[in-house]
Amino acid sequence: MVEFPSLSPYWPLLRFLVPLAITNVAIDFGEQALNRGIATVKEDAVEMLASYGLAYSLMKFFTGPMSDFKNVGLVFVNSKRDRRKAVFCMVAAGAIAFFLHILIAYTDLGYYIINKLHHVDESVGHKTRKAFLYLAAFPLLDAMAWIHAGILLKHKYSVIVGSASISDVVAQIVFVAILLHSNLECVEPLLIPILSLYMGALVRFTIVGLGYYCNIHDNIPDTSGLDVGGDATIKKMLSFWWPLALILATQRISRPIVNLFVSRDLQGTGKATEAVAVLTATYPVGHMPYGWLTELRAVYPAFDKNNPSNKLNAGSPVTKSHIKKFTFCCLALSLTLCFVVFWTPHISENILVNVIGVDSEFAQLCVIPLRIFSFFPLPVTVRAHLTGWLMTLKKTFVLAPSSVLRIIVLIASLLLLPLMGVHGATLGVGSLLAGFIGESTMVAIAACYVYHQQKRNEMSTELVVEGEDVAPMSEVCSRTMDAIEELQEEEEQE
Repeated sequence: MVEFPSLSPYWPLLRFLVPLAITNVAIDFGEQALNRGIATVKEDAVEMLASYGLAYSLMKFFTGPMSDFKNVGLVFVNSKRDRRKAVFCMVAAGAIAFFLHILIAYTDLGYYIINKLHHVDESVGHKTRKAFLYLAAFPLLDAMAWIHAGILLKHKYSVIVGSASISDVVAQIVFVAILLHSNLECVEPLLIPILSLYMGALVRFTIVGLGYYCNIHDNIPDTSGLDVGGDATIKKMLSFWWPLALILATQRISRPIVNLFVSRDLQGTGKATEAVAVLTATYPVGHMPYGWLTELRAVYPAFDKNNPSNKLNAGSPVTKSHIKKFTFCCLALSLTLCFVVFWTPHISENILVNVIGVDSEFAQLCVIPLRIFSFFPLPVTVRAHLTGWLMTLKKTFVLAPSSVLRIIVLIASLLLLPLMGVHGATLGVGSLLAGFIGESTMVAIAACYVYHQQKRNEMSTELVVEGEDVAPMSEVCSRTMDAIEELQEEEEQE
């Protein structure tokens, strides 16, 4: 009779990841709801979609690094004092982001970045800067939610984090529906998605904040014990965070760079505005089947044996082998979803028409870019799995070069593909894929470097231990030989 291996070790992994996967998909649905709020505007829908898309992608550049402080909460926050330090970092970063938003909205710097670099007309540029101004306070609110989400994940409260994100999306959809029936559609249509975005983030922050205070705050010590390395310093947090922030910043700036090159390639014409609108619509749809794979990087730190919440549960059966097999299954599932949704005729078009509300002609322009998204799961899975392992070792500094390579490959693709006749949204998504592959390759090289370094250290430790074990035996042998020589001398004297 064939015996199947026990599946029990995979249930904790499944219970942990499913809410996070739902979170990621929910965020994409939220973006779709916001896009629908613009697409249903009767006049200048494409222009409004392009303006909001440019502002939103630029804003993501600022919120990206701060949202990665979730991983600081996941790895470093073991006490109330650690949390206060993390919150202080987020407040400072939010203030800087707020200042930069104001600077870009009101100065010539913003005019140069948006109008000149992107080659958009005056109307689109003006609306983009206005949207960017309205989004100035969002990075701080978003960051405060993420730091508490990281602490909740450390203690395996991923259900609360997932519920918060779903509530965020529900709030966005509800407020889009409410505001569409207000006079904002006539007065300031841009405020429809932006106010909905704020309300969703406020709901998410409220839920994770209450989740932290109800479940964790009273159960963690005021200061960290020596068993977890003592209190984390701000310097340690920032040293751990900055490579992850740099990586996420380059990921977030990739979209504005793509928008920039695609728009300039089409010389700022009506086709350029249309291409940017297609990219704005396809990003969340294409991201949906594979985006949740990014959450795999939280698995290693959450189930690390040095995590205090795991020490309380010494019988936890999850091993590195289980995590690897679980990751492979997630990759297979994501690839299947991508090819079913994007390669089966009419499914992707129906999603765009029925969910976002674009017309069928516009949806046809999105088909090829969406099919390119089918190949994203493999590099994303490799990157997430290895990044999680390096986070557990607190060796995130080796990840920094991957962000540089990603930008180099992305820009090279954006320059070379037009020479091969690739333009518009297809150029943008194809270049993004090339950047992902370059980044994942560098992460794999960094992981191999750390792995071999670990092996060398283990071998050195074994040699030292063996030397310590051999030393007493050699001393015994030398003493025995000395005793024999003394006896021989005494016999010769007699």
